Amino acid sequence: MPRPENPEPVPPPDGAEPAVHFEVPGLAEPVEILVDEWGVPHLYAASQDDLFLAQGFNAARDRLFQLDLWRRRGLGLLSEVLGEGYAEHDRAARLFLYRGDMAQEWRAYGEDTERVTAAFVNGLNAYVALCHRDPAQRPPEFGLLGYEPAYWEPSDVARVRSHGLQYNLHDEVARALTLRDHGTEAEELRRRRDPAPHRLRVPEGLDLSVIPDDVLHVYTLATTPPWEAGAAPRQGLDGSNNWVVAPSRTATGRPLLANDPHRAVSLPALRYLAHLSAPGIDVIGAGEPALPGISIGHNGHIAFGLTIFPIDQEDLYVYRTNPANPHEYWYQDRWESMTLVTERIPVRDGAPVTAELWFTRHGPVIRERPERHAAFAVRAAWLGPGMAPYLGSMDYMRAHDPDAFVAALRRWGAPGENQVYAAPDGTIGWHPAGRVPVRRGWDGTLPVPGDGRYEWDGFLGADELPAVRDPEQGWFATANEMNLPPGHPNDTRTVTYDWYAPTRHDRIGEELSARDDWTVDDCVRLQTDYVSLPARHIQKLLSGMQVPAPAPVAAALDLLRDWDARLETDSAAAALFEVWYRHHLRPALLRRALEGTAPEDRAARALARILPVGDASADPRIDLDLLTADPDPELLHATLATAFAQVSALLGPDTAHWSWGALHHAHPHHPVAALLDGRPVPQWAAVGPAPRGGSGDTVGAAAYGTDFRQTGGATFRIVVDVGAWDRSVAMNSPGQSGDPRSPHYADLFAAWAADGAFPLLYSRQEVAEHTVATLTLRPPAR
Repeated sequence: MPRPENPEPVPPPDGAEPAVHFEVPGLAEPVEILVDEWGVPHLYAASQDDLFLAQGFNAARDRLFQLDLWRRRGLGLLSEVLGEGYAEHDRAARLFLYRGDMAQEWRAYGEDTERVTAAFVNGLNAYVALCHRDPAQRPPEFGLLGYEPAYWEPSDVARVRSHGLQYNLHDEVARALTLRDHGTEAEELRRRRDPAPHRLRVPEGLDLSVIPDDVLHVYTLATTPPWEAGAAPRQGLDGSNNWVVAPSRTATGRPLLANDPHRAVSLPALRYLAHLSAPGIDVIGAGEPALPGISIGHNGHIAFGLTIFPIDQEDLYVYRTNPANPHEYWYQDRWESMTLVTERIPVRDGAPVTAELWFTRHGPVIRERPERHAAFAVRAAWLGPGMAPYLGSMDYMRAHDPDAFVAALRRWGAPGENQVYAAPDGTIGWHPAGRVPVRRGWDGTLPVPGDGRYEWDGFLGADELPAVRDPEQGWFATANEMNLPPGHPNDTRTVTYDWYAPTRHDRIGEELSARDDWTVDDCVRLQTDYVSLPARHIQKLLSGMQVPAPAPVAAALDLLRDWDARLETDSAAAALFEVWYRHHLRPALLRRALEGTAPEDRAARALARILPVGDASADPRIDLDLLTADPDPELLHATLATAFAQVSALLGPDTAHWSWGALHHAHPHHPVAALLDGRPVPQWAAVGPAPRGGSGDTVGAAAYGTDFRQTGGATFRIVVDVGAWDRSVAMNSPGQSGDPRSPHYADLFAAWAADGAFPLLYSRQEVAEHTVATLTLRPPAR
């Protein structure tokens, strides 16, 4: 059903530009929004107060249902509109809200973050009010689910924390459970720790047997949207790539900056592109639609991009509780009482649910075991003041030079980020940002007793983290790999021991080092590069095998030996390799290693514990080390034969008809599809499917699950031509809008699936030439 006043209609045949006018309370002067043909809004205001108010109004115009769901999930208000079945999620979310002093919270970000956020929320609420007055403006999801969008408070933006990327609670619990049941040998096969060598030490006083398998159930409810239940774990979907290239290595003599964050492949898109222009600010790029400002992009003076720098900002505390009172725990030689917060969760068509929220001095209690006199709580740096994810970009997006940009990063709290930057004068650099807890005498790799022996001692100073400016090699790249320089004392200034495998970074470095004529188009090609380094390594082993192979294996070997190790959509060898490597070779290598240390039945249980779920969380180095140490032809032949049979069953017996894209695909689904509880799902609630190349190991990351559906990757990409800003490009799939009635709801999906990009226009002249809709926001008439 089209809106009576659609702010982004397709231009009429006569070429006249559509124009829409809105009266928006709170504006001092009119604001003009020019929407270009790719759905990017360019906002021009006479003041920053008006600009950020307009940003909030415009974000709601394009993403209101997504915003409303974000707020409800974060504040624990899903049950209010979806029913009692969501009360457990709501309780979990409320445990992980910021509950500190709001004045201290706002001061932590910068001088005007509170003012900017208030303006943004006022604009958002103005659009909510418009939807209440005129239901035709309301996105269709609200009608399907039978509720109205809610009004916001500025504090909502800062108090919600569970939407961010969290590290490293899942790893330390998985490590503890593996050590508990299967020992050190199995843990070394589960996850590699960097920098090596690192010796695991179970903290004194920790009883691993008391930790239950489901200890993170409540934490997972709080940090995972319920409509993603059953999907691949979020960890492993949140890698990213970025790099900066110095003028000495580019064709134009100007720096280049590229960034492609990897998150879940979703509908609508996670990020939203916008251009914000007013006196004192002219910034363009992407952020999350629920937040004011821009976190990735450029401002005409400096370009900036980020990837996860996986600071260990979490710990699980294990408490001995009082047998006479399970809500008292032993701390520094006495019983200390937990704090109880009681809240009423509103429930649609039902009585409110009373939620008891328990907290220790360290944080929210997520599990109690009174029968074992134990309780478990999470200490998370991101629950402290100034740690709302990505809100810290408010200062750095307005920096006018590299020094000011780096200085602004001192306020950045969470998540940990590799920030890269480039300026028109040729300066390029890398500066990690985020608060690193100081743990004296322990390293955070395992849960710890909560009795007072294992406390944080503040945070590292910003100058205690490494940084690089104008590297001699002429480029710098990050891909979540261990990038602490040699000599960094990680034992005393521990950032983390849980990094991502260096596979993507190694491929990026291989390419950047090979040339000195890089262009924007070259960077886009590298962002979508599908060379598999694990495949290349395994190919070398196969080429050296002289053992005769049976017919099906011989056919498989012929397919793989002449292959270029690219996981392209049309590649038959890519389909065979990925099925073989993920489903057959990796499990066989791990099983063989485990059976060398434990009886067969225990090895099978250990394999179930350590085998990665999906391809994004695996570390190819473990597989390749095992294979290099013993390239057993019998194991290779046996697993290759079963893989060949599996692909034949999936794609038919004729290898000429095989292709990786016939298996590997993108098919994002709208949350409403999971929220309708069996009612008919509208056609617009899914986009695709489309064939996809790559895997979790390639620079063009395309992580997938057991059904070969892409679960994670870069739906947003940007390449900035620093100084020639209009030559920059971007992508944001499936489209800029979250409203199914908008022409920009899924208009970028096909181009994204084909690894394309569109111009990210900056100058007013270029924007005007590509404008397809004009919105004017005006103060209400007196």
